[in-house]
Amino acid sequence: MVPAPSLLPSVLPTGRLSAQGRLRPDLRAEMRRIPNLSNGLTVVGALAQTFGLIALAAWIDRPIVWVAAFVLMARGFALLAILGHEAAHRLLFSNRRLNDAVGKWLLAYPGFVPIDLYRRSHMAHHRDEMGPEEPDVGLYAGYPITHASFRRKLTRDAVGISGWKNLKGLLRGLHSQRTRGVALAILATQVVLLALFTLAGWPQLYFLLWLGPWMTGWRVLNRLRSIAEHGGMSRSPDRRCTTHHVRQHWPARFWMVPYNTGWHLAHHVDSGVPFHNLPRFHQELVNAGWVPADLEYPNYVALWRALASRDRPVPLARLAHSA
Repeated sequence: MVPAPSLLPSVLPTGRLSAQGRLRPDLRAEMRRIPNLSNGLTVVGALAQTFGLIALAAWIDRPIVWVAAFVLMARGFALLAILGHEAAHRLLFSNRRLNDAVGKWLLAYPGFVPIDLYRRSHMAHHRDEMGPEEPDVGLYAGYPITHASFRRKLTRDAVGISGWKNLKGLLRGLHSQRTRGVALAILATQVVLLALFTLAGWPQLYFLLWLGPWMTGWRVLNRLRSIAEHGGMSRSPDRRCTTHHVRQHWPARFWMVPYNTGWHLAHHVDSGVPFHNLPRFHQELVNAGWVPADLEYPNYVALWRALASRDRPVPLARLAHSA
């Protein structure tokens, strides 16, 4: 899955980019500026979309609406997770205490994410992708795989097997002094959510439209996004060898990669750039010639096909021209 050397032009440094692909200091300071007010509105919007969907389903109260809401709630967890990821990088708000409070109590803990533990492991991921301390290597190592193996993984996600494994890990955290505090905080947040659903007269919705989608549909989206970011790549100081880039289209941005997280190569070149500016930063890399057209997958489906193509591998150059 790693691009051939012929697809990796050596064009850095330039007048605007350093040898590592980062912007020169004055441009970098501008690109790294955190838009506090805009991010605050974004958080409110994410919560409104997520909980508003549940409220709408309860108001309409029709079987087809319950099914649609169950499916769409996977996207709700994607919204919370991506903004929680931004908070883990301390890019959501310039005030650290506000950043961490919102990241924990409004984004991460409702989505069962121990954000402090996640932050430490995620920084290890950024320091050395696919290195010896890579925390997520089990999620995207070994690609490409066969179609049958790919189906088995997604089936385990869709029916709740992977979700139950994650939930058991959280419960086991109660028995460790190191993780007990954060496990209790997450469980307390879930109790509050259940209490709010109960006060609204719909306690069953916590299980139907919160816990259920988290254990099933969200697990599918999370795997599909994660392997599209790093599946089959290798350890390298060149981020083009550790991170895929996929052309962004609105259906994927709506369902799976909201808040510009699909510009993931740019994020790994400089993880201090807030999500608002990732498309701009990526364009700088393209303009410099560091990300040529042949390095870009035309869509996520093309990349997933390549990731499940052990029996019949497809060259990246061919995929890049198949849009």
